[in-house]
Amino acid sequence: MTLSLAHFLTLGAILFAIAVVGIFMNRKNLIVILMSIELMLLAVNMNFVAFSHYLGDASGQIFVFFILTVAAAESAIGLAILVVLFRNLDTINVEELDRLKG
Repeated sequence: MTLSLAHFLTLGAILFAIAVVGIFMNRKNLIVILMSIELMLLAVNMNFVAFSHYLGDASGQIFVFFILTVAAAESAIGLAILVVLFRNLDTINVEELDRLKG
């Protein structure tokens, strides 16, 4: 049995849906929100690679490297903000972020 493009697109859609549900179900924990955003990016990357493979064009795979670079930078900045937030407020609750206003 070979895997077709529909298999990869279905898996990408399922992963993206899980990430959206993760964001909407848990709006309190900043770590879960960041992980859900990363899962969204990985689902989109998988679709890019699948289309690139089945169309025989390497540009989708090259574009994935740029997306992964931006995702790594976003994760690093997000975790840095999370550490500062925890040091200042002793919590990672998203609802407590309004206390950081001036």
